[in-house]
Amino acid sequence: MTTAYINRIATAVPEHDVHTAFVRFARTLLDDRRRRLFDRMSERSQISHRWSSLTPAVEPEGPSVDAGGFFTRGHFPSTADRMRRYEAAAPALAERAVNGLGLDAEARRRITHVIVTTCTGFSAPGLDLELVERCGLHPSVERTVVGFMGCYAAINALKLSRHIVRSEPKARVLILSLELCTLHLQETNDLEQVLSFLVFGDGAAASLVTSEPTGIALDRFHAVLVPETTGLITWHIRELGFDMFLSGQVPGAIGQGLKLKADEILAGQRPEAIDLWAVHPGGRSVLDAVEAALMLGPKALSASRDILERYGNMSSATIMFVLQKLLGSDQPGGQGCAMAFGPGLTAETMLFRTAG
Repeated sequence: MTTAYINRIATAVPEHDVHTAFVRFARTLLDDRRRRLFDRMSERSQISHRWSSLTPAVEPEGPSVDAGGFFTRGHFPSTADRMRRYEAAAPALAERAVNGLGLDAEARRRITHVIVTTCTGFSAPGLDLELVERCGLHPSVERTVVGFMGCYAAINALKLSRHIVRSEPKARVLILSLELCTLHLQETNDLEQVLSFLVFGDGAAASLVTSEPTGIALDRFHAVLVPETTGLITWHIRELGFDMFLSGQVPGAIGQGLKLKADEILAGQRPEAIDLWAVHPGGRSVLDAVEAALMLGPKALSASRDILERYGNMSSATIMFVLQKLLGSDQPGGQGCAMAFGPGLTAETMLFRTAG
């Protein structure tokens, strides 16, 4: 059976670091008691930077959190306005990510399949067709969009690419995971919702999957649906954007699910047999829960914690940032496990190994 490999990964983020501005704005939404709790959580978040297509305001405690007035107090944008902003900003970021793969014109024309994952914006023609035009792909390339699956969507895209390569060994699959999460900021005094704004940022990742034996071999996929957790992560399209709810119970539910299903996820291996861990950094508490549930060493999730600190949670793109970091590791032949979490509550997991 043909093995599929992630040969290359490239990443890109917008130019504006908005973490400090967003934190300052979020504080103004809360009363004194909730603000004190928010400040404690902010200090413990282990996030220093998040990036956005929006330019932060010099004084985000003022009328608007961004310099352009997109998020003006009392007049937050409609869903239509947010989608127009997505349509304007996403294609250039997508192109930057694909350009980072370093593929010449001939290599781009040899791409046979394009898979796009996104849950923060939709339009038609969409990013899949934008890539054909902007990146010089063949017009007959097969295109698939994996939409609205949230943070674990990139794992599903890798799963789909593996099916394609195993059925068509000469296939060359380009995956783009792009999210503009900061477009969905909400004006609310609900503490759990405000805390979710503390985590999310924008980013894009492009990857090339083929049967060429370089990079990361995709060995096995396994999905875990944690029972009775449907309402812990929700993502609904409403009048004023996409409305995210992220319960404080999520880390505990993830930890409990991993304890029960670790043997299935790792195909009977012990956690200590895994050399490389690529865990979606949904937040510090999520990484802490995974570490505790699987009894991992203090450095096992260092790649995930580094990405969280530098970029925050970029939904589906984030796990690819972590895998890119591991792709450059000095452990040829290392055994790895990747996992990402999202609505359901679902854990999409993948066993992999580094070529060499």
